[in-house]
Amino acid sequence: MSRSFSTAAGHSAPRLDRSNAIAPARPTGWCAEWSEDWNRFWFTPSDPLPLAVIRILTGLILCWACAVWLMDADAFFGPRGWLVPQEVWRMNDQPWQWSWFFAFSSPTAIRVAGGIMLVSAVLLTIGLATPAAAVVSLLGLVSAANRTPLNTFGLDDTLGMLLVGLAIGPAGSRLSLDAWLFGAGEGRSARATVALRIIQVHLCVVYFFSGCGKLLGASWWEGVALWGAAANVQYRTLDITALARHPLLLNALTLGTLFWEVAYAALVWPRLTRRLFLAMAVAVHLGIGLTMGMMEFGLAMITANLAFVSAETWRRILPLDRLSTPSSHPRTDLA
Repeated sequence: MSRSFSTAAGHSAPRLDRSNAIAPARPTGWCAEWSEDWNRFWFTPSDPLPLAVIRILTGLILCWACAVWLMDADAFFGPRGWLVPQEVWRMNDQPWQWSWFFAFSSPTAIRVAGGIMLVSAVLLTIGLATPAAAVVSLLGLVSAANRTPLNTFGLDDTLGMLLVGLAIGPAGSRLSLDAWLFGAGEGRSARATVALRIIQVHLCVVYFFSGCGKLLGASWWEGVALWGAAANVQYRTLDITALARHPLLLNALTLGTLFWEVAYAALVWPRLTRRLFLAMAVAVHLGIGLTMGMMEFGLAMITANLAFVSAETWRRILPLDRLSTPSSHPRTDLA
């Protein structure tokens, strides 16, 4: 569009032609395709139903962890507990790591802080005040892990990974009291996608580097690493020493587990191989839980793998979506 205006001398000023204005540069070629794929991967709106299922299971596991901590809160978090506060930095290797338990010294205050963690975990499970419950649960878990590094294992790391996604995404939009009581259900949204992607990508990173670490051990290359766990009578909870009579099966289980862990980050995304790798994840983590006494960790890892299960699959398996919001609170999915 162009226009002209008169000057004081009566002459027409130069015409301004906006069609010749310089437009912002936009990526072209492979860069444009990569940018579009990146945005599509992270920000395409998706149904928060899978995030709601993960919220419920994560909340239940966190409730169990909080209940265990409260059985002897002073020993876990007290100033005269198993690890005194002055020595925590030696285990954390980071003297600035924060924990709200450092601010409490009396057993009563420590139990109250632990009780707040348990209440937030319960609220997260049932989906009441979900955003606040997710944030408080995450802060409580970080506080517990930083205060008791001697007792921090894979379960705590996995719960932290899950709670980050739940705190970011609309975890209370489905299967929650928030949606039923206040009509707080949210339709398809980019936040749900970002939350699920964070869990998925984090899970892939964990598996890949765990598998690469196993490649440094000769027993994994030789196919006998699982026998070390089976033969450890002080660590196992299920006697599977009968595997000694089947060395080829033991080799196959060891090498198959190693291949699954290293290849997970690449082969869990294609639909052709996704179901196989998710089924192997369930088998591996249930096996670890049953034979090595790490059932809580196994259940948390299986919960994280559910981030790859679509909302359509959940609707086919169980009528969960009908429980998300009552008919009196209809919601419109976002485009």
